[in-house]
Amino acid sequence: MSANEHPARIVSQRSMSFAERRSKEEWLSLFADDAIVEDPVGPSPLDEKGEGHRGKEAISAFFDMTIAGTGLKFEIKDSFACGQEVANVGTIHLSLPDGSEGRTDGVFLYKVNDAGKIVSLRAFWELNRTLATITEPASHGHPTN
Repeated sequence: MSANEHPARIVSQRSMSFAERRSKEEWLSLFADDAIVEDPVGPSPLDEKGEGHRGKEAISAFFDMTIAGTGLKFEIKDSFACGQEVANVGTIHLSLPDGSEGRTDGVFLYKVNDAGKIVSLRAFWELNRTLATITEPASHGHPTN
């Protein structure tokens, strides 16, 4: 098996592709029933207690809250596969519903079980760094005087 055929790397690539396409059912199908998503790891406005989103129902709600309304494009700069996990280092380019754009730089960890299902998705990124990249939507008209 080549490094590119590593099961965790393959499922991480599928996860990113389905998220980019906002294909919720395909994305959810990659997860084990008791999987956990921590994105980002620790307390944040997306997870106030910092306990993660555990189980398909909670992961589905996470998708609706974060992925469904946001355009995503993943740019993975490096990837390290070990054991049943992969750590992807890269940038997520964001297109927000109001037309603004930004990016999230981070490390994205995927762990799979023996069946190749995601049991853990942990994303390490900093909210303040992402917020600092957000650009205002492009104006589509001329300002009035």
